[in-house]
Amino acid sequence: MKKNIGIIMGGYSSEYEISLKSGNVVYKTLNPEKYHAYRLHIFSDKWVYVDDNDREYPIDKNDFSIRVDGEKVNFHCIFNAIHGSPGEDGYMQAYFKLLNIPHTSCGMYQAALTFNKRDCLSVLKPFGIKTAESYYLNLGDTVDEEAIVKAVGLPCFVKANRAGSSFGITKVYKKEDLQAAVDFAYKEDNEIIIESFLDGTEVSVGVISYKGETRVLPITEIVSENDFFDYKAKYLGESQEITPARISEADTNKVKELAKKVYEVLKMTGFSRSEYIFKNGEPHLLEINTVPGLTQASILPQQAQAAGISLSELFENAIEEALK
Repeated sequence: MKKNIGIIMGGYSSEYEISLKSGNVVYKTLNPEKYHAYRLHIFSDKWVYVDDNDREYPIDKNDFSIRVDGEKVNFHCIFNAIHGSPGEDGYMQAYFKLLNIPHTSCGMYQAALTFNKRDCLSVLKPFGIKTAESYYLNLGDTVDEEAIVKAVGLPCFVKANRAGSSFGITKVYKKEDLQAAVDFAYKEDNEIIIESFLDGTEVSVGVISYKGETRVLPITEIVSENDFFDYKAKYLGESQEITPARISEADTNKVKELAKKVYEVLKMTGFSRSEYIFKNGEPHLLEINTVPGLTQASILPQQAQAAGISLSELFENAIEEALK
């Protein structure tokens, strides 16, 4: 019997356009002989199923079902393609847990934790995971430029604490530019993390649950044409993403072991993509994405391809792992 797979996409954050692209790639890739795939748009003002003629059918939030031509459709599994809130920060995971519907992403706690950069780095530090020096601000706090520069130095990165895809991030070179960067970050979140600049090779490491085992994919080296790996570099082609990364075998093994350790320490499931910068030969963790981009240009699908895993195999495996 064919399984009904609901692909959730969209979301409430600045990343909704990228999420729609990811979700549509999943929709077009899934084997129609194995699955009935449904595009489900999750927005703050509506939750709807969108058919191939762009007709919309409301989703019943009581049991996350839809009614099409008088027939009720329940879902055997949800494929999560929402970047940002509410798909990457734990809300949808908790909702599906309550409804007992399997889904392809990690658990509620893991999603909420990894989406909060400050909390995630704090949890991982006792396990020997190296990170940049950091300074925290909450909305309403006094911006003490002297204290910030003393803590993290210049240049530094001012980031929204809970936002993905490089939204709300500024690289600051001069003390007098800190306030503007803080104001910019507050447009995305009411919590901020300010981090020291790590000058070194940046790599992205995909880790997935594959056929019952934790599998680390080939590493991607990030070479941004811009000042850092910002939104334009990530999504508008203004970067080089080189897979496998041009780093030594020793460094490759070091960052692979670290990424696997992070995945297992946090008891992750599903997809993850974590970013590291090498400083003095040691990989320093920047952040973890639990619903990484799934478009043709996205890093995780590139890594899977380099590992000999096609897009259809990658997506199908995620569904089968969730259904277990």
